[in-house]
Amino acid sequence: MGVTKTDLFTQEQNELAQVAKVFAHPARVAIIQYLLRSKTCINGDLVQELGLAQATISQHLRELKQVGIIQGTIEGVSVSYCINPVRWTEIQRLFNEVFDQFLPPESDTCC
Repeated sequence: MGVTKTDLFTQEQNELAQVAKVFAHPARVAIIQYLLRSKTCINGDLVQELGLAQATISQHLRELKQVGIIQGTIEGVSVSYCINPVRWTEIQRLFNEVFDQFLPPESDTCC
């Protein structure tokens, strides 16, 4: 696999691509959706909710935390996670900037 030349792209393009990559796995999408529905911090519920092994869920949580979508707090031996509201708003802005650039063509055909 070749080397990606990220320096050819803007910081926002690189950031959007990094976030999109995290959204590219259905388990991570399911974790995000569960956190959004629960509207609270969660910890061990994900294993039962998703039916995946704890180690697998932990790996997905690391990926989500790495880009800042979720944040966690340590309470004794357990870690509780929730959506990071500041980062969520930033990510929403990044995606909206791309989607808002689309203007439907005047006719039904594009090409």
